Amino acid sequence: MAKVTSVDEYIERNSHFGEALELLRSIISKTELEETIKWSAPVYALDGKNVVGLGAFKNHFGVWFFNGVFLKDEQNLLINAQENKTKALRQMRFKSIDDINESAVLSYVKEAIENQRLGKEIKPERKSKTVEVPDELKAVFKSDTALQNAFKALTPGKQREYCEHVSSAKREATKLSRIEKITPMILQGLGLYDKYKNC
Repeated sequence: MAKVTSVDEYIERNSHFGEALELLRSIISKTELEETIKWSAPVYALDGKNVVGLGAFKNHFGVWFFNGVFLKDEQNLLINAQENKTKALRQMRFKSIDDINESAVLSYVKEAIENQRLGKEIKPERKSKTVEVPDELKAVFKSDTALQNAFKALTPGKQREYCEHVSSAKREATKLSRIEKITPMILQGLGLYDKYKNC
């Protein structure tokens, strides 16, 4: 499916909810949010930060609040699409245009804008920066200092890729065979996935 390049095109492609999406769009456009397209869907941002988005599916459509977890939700209109998985995102879901309470949508959007101004957002958790070198690789380093030095010269990201590649193997024999295969790449200063990155 071709990428969506405008909000008009998005609404056209979801014409079964076209009128309702236009209504939501007109409510959001009463605010200072800037309309953009991200991930082939309408997203509304404040100073480059995503605040709300529109989404349409087969049986429902809605407004996504990127940091909706901070909204008071006094009218109990928000749902978490993936309990225990989604931390910040909340959505207001509708089945038809008649379900839309315009003043409620506008007040939630305004509150989301205010929260964004106040800097209320959940930052994505950063993965640990430490590199856990598997024992099998440590053993090889002891007898091959050139390999160890080449490994140390790699970026932490590349080091992590190699370590995860080795440690994710279940069997000892597989781990050793993986070390054998990656040795020339490490010596050349390459990352595990470099050949794919340049495609």
